[in-house]
Amino acid sequence: MANSEGNVFVERYLTPIAIVVAAVVIAFAFIYGHGAGTGTATQNGATGATAVDVKNVKTDGEPFIGDANAPTTIALFYDYQCPFCKQFELSVSPKLLDYVKSGKTKIVFKDFQFLGQDSLDAAVFGRALWESQPDKFYDWFVAMFNAQDEEGDQGFGDLASVEKLAGTIPGLDVAKVDALVKSKRSTYEQTISADRAEGAALGINGTPTVIVGDKLLTGLSPEQFQSQITTELDSELGGKK
Repeated sequence: MANSEGNVFVERYLTPIAIVVAAVVIAFAFIYGHGAGTGTATQNGATGATAVDVKNVKTDGEPFIGDANAPTTIALFYDYQCPFCKQFELSVSPKLLDYVKSGKTKIVFKDFQFLGQDSLDAAVFGRALWESQPDKFYDWFVAMFNAQDEEGDQGFGDLASVEKLAGTIPGLDVAKVDALVKSKRSTYEQTISADRAEGAALGINGTPTVIVGDKLLTGLSPEQFQSQITTELDSELGGKK
């Protein structure tokens, strides 16, 4: 009888409580685990500035846009599946392109891929595209974020959909890129891993994160990036912008 009553008590009271506690634990893990990976500072709208130096960031062989000898450099750490990277590309990058087009800065693209297989496949394709047709890389890069939908390995983003998207870009030879993906995938993956390890060593734990001069910046305010670029131009060019 005692056992029967005990079982009723467990089923009626303790089991629902356990379910609620488990749900709270899972939610906590999602927010402070997965959420931190996608850039906690960006998600809650805050911005940050940590002491670093873009001159110490590896840029040789990395995809970039702008004059290779531009007086200032922006290093952008990103993930193709990151929704905040999409917001950055749509709202911040257009403001930075003025500096690129004028020859005042270049943007170097650094892989910080962590959001699943789709993210990695896209990064590998991007590396192969940069090696084979660097002049098409940024058109494809922008198209990737315009097409981005759900975060993670679902919806757009698998290799087949990335290849299909690439085929819509005039002059982009998808077959040539695919051949490199197949023959050099392990090499590209090693480079991608090295980028992420470098970023982590610099204190980066989410995307998008940008290094300009001696500042590590997060957030989606174009003004903070413009201000830092201006500061760097003053330093490098003596105010002759």
